[in-house]
Amino acid sequence: MRGNTTDVWVTGLGALTPLGRDVPTTWAAMREGANGVVSLAQEWARPLPVRIAAPLLDDPAGSLPRTEARKLDRAEQIALVAAREAWDDAGAPDVAPERLAVVIGTGVGGLTSLLGQNRVLEESGPRRVSPHTVPMLMANGPAAHVSMALGARGGAHAPVSACASGAEAVALGLDLIRAGRVDVVVAGGVEAAIHPLPLTAFARMMALSTANDDPEHASRPFDARRNGFVLGEGGALLVLERAEHARARGVRPHGAVLGAGVSSNAGHITASDAAGQTSAMRSALCDAGVEPDDVGHVHAHATATPQGDLAEAEAIAAAVGTHPVVTATKSMTGHLLGASGSLGAMAALLALRDGHVPPTRNLDEPDPRIGLDVVSGAPREGAWRVALANSFGFGGHNVSLVLGSC
Repeated sequence: MRGNTTDVWVTGLGALTPLGRDVPTTWAAMREGANGVVSLAQEWARPLPVRIAAPLLDDPAGSLPRTEARKLDRAEQIALVAAREAWDDAGAPDVAPERLAVVIGTGVGGLTSLLGQNRVLEESGPRRVSPHTVPMLMANGPAAHVSMALGARGGAHAPVSACASGAEAVALGLDLIRAGRVDVVVAGGVEAAIHPLPLTAFARMMALSTANDDPEHASRPFDARRNGFVLGEGGALLVLERAEHARARGVRPHGAVLGAGVSSNAGHITASDAAGQTSAMRSALCDAGVEPDDVGHVHAHATATPQGDLAEAEAIAAAVGTHPVVTATKSMTGHLLGASGSLGAMAALLALRDGHVPPTRNLDEPDPRIGLDVVSGAPREGAWRVALANSFGFGGHNVSLVLGSC
């Protein structure tokens, strides 16, 4: 049974994604089953084995003062823009600085800044390297900059758990509030790693889709013809708030974070493990105090890798059964790595709030081995009270979040 009865609401949301410039445009595109995967037009992409990705619609630097943007990595820029939207959406909570924390995860941090400045060093010499390089490449940079922007003195944390980072950030934010250390947490994940080296490295692992001539149909979670994920970029941040604190200021929440489960496979560095994923889901349900039959919707991690989707389908069936309505929005956004977990949590919350589960794009030939009720074609309408959002990462990181309607 649930050991902590502190209610934690989600009072604000902010996002920049390949589908939208903010939460409303992203959510509308998800409900339509829109596509965010495109061919890369940059000259550097021409010789690469994979030349498709899911970039942001807008440059986040355009939403920041120029003097500020030039000192920030792209992931840090995303974090600041998303945090501003989430904070405004929450009504700019009146909270003591010591009772406000920031938890923003990332899978690779300022990788593009690091690689870019290394190229400057090699081509132009040490005097041309930016003095802002270290703050730009730090994995804790997004959390640090958001904490400074909001005046948060209750802690600035940066989980680095590969593709589970954003979800683990939400789980840690939940723990901070439950422990009584803070009243409000800005939590989630950001990532900006569309660059020749990551694309080539993932391709060498045979992890990426090779549908260079058909980017619109490249990301195919749960489909029999899936052949890998598509690299995306973006961020999603949630304002978590102690329910009593939110009630006192008359806020209507998007929903609640009911519980979280975290496990590690302690096995292969990259392989999926159904047993570890099942453990995370069961722990999350126990933490939330809900039964498997209570779960009406599952937002799957589902990256569209041949073995990864199968392992997750097995884990979902073992942990909650085959009755929930399942979707995989990476079919639209690509895989945002460290930001994918918080974006999935956001999508699951909005599905509960609005009674619409977005379709899984490109599910033309469902893999008969999956055995789940995966939504395709059009959104599924219904009234669900509880959702599960999964997020798994290289290194054996498994995180499941239980979300609830309010």
